[in-house]
Amino acid sequence: MDELQSRLQKETEMSIIDQAATLPAGQSAAGLDEVNLRILSILRENGRISMSALAERVNVSRASVYNRVEQLTAAGVITGFSAQVDPGKVGLDVCALVFVTVHPQSWHRFREGILQMPDVEYCCITTGEHDAMLLVRSLDIGGVHDFVTGVVAARPEVKSVVSVVVLDEVVRKPYLLPSDIPDRSGSTNRLGMTRFTTAGNGRDSVR
Repeated sequence: MDELQSRLQKETEMSIIDQAATLPAGQSAAGLDEVNLRILSILRENGRISMSALAERVNVSRASVYNRVEQLTAAGVITGFSAQVDPGKVGLDVCALVFVTVHPQSWHRFREGILQMPDVEYCCITTGEHDAMLLVRSLDIGGVHDFVTGVVAARPEVKSVVSVVVLDEVVRKPYLLPSDIPDRSGSTNRLGMTRFTTAGNGRDSVR
């Protein structure tokens, strides 16, 4: 088993390297060229920028930048435009991460339940010790306690819950781009410090 896992890891790493090596110059793995990446980077800074100002900053015509934004939207790269709000300024002073372990074969019911919880800002299914992580916000610590014990832990699909309070949000970006990621292709043993844990039954089928 260890030999098979090692071979699979090496094959995965080589596949990633091969894909990167065959990309056209200035194009990301998602097929975005440098102009599109620049557009997305500027929109991340200011989603209300005019097309004329955006075109000037990217150094292309207004018609070109308009068409590119339309194409990025149609392709699902741009999924929408919205305001960024400081949670603390609207009274949501407490943020917590809730790690959930779910009973096997209960994934779809758990997912449906999470979608009905307005307290949840973000939820992801994970590998490792826990099955899912929720990011929740509340007016106070009592609200987090009530949510964790009275809502999440009370669900029949949930086996266990561990929660931690966030003391400070050091980095919070709307999104990352391939151009943000430094080139570390020269590093060795790229997967040497990575721990792989098989997902529990049903996790890989949750969509």
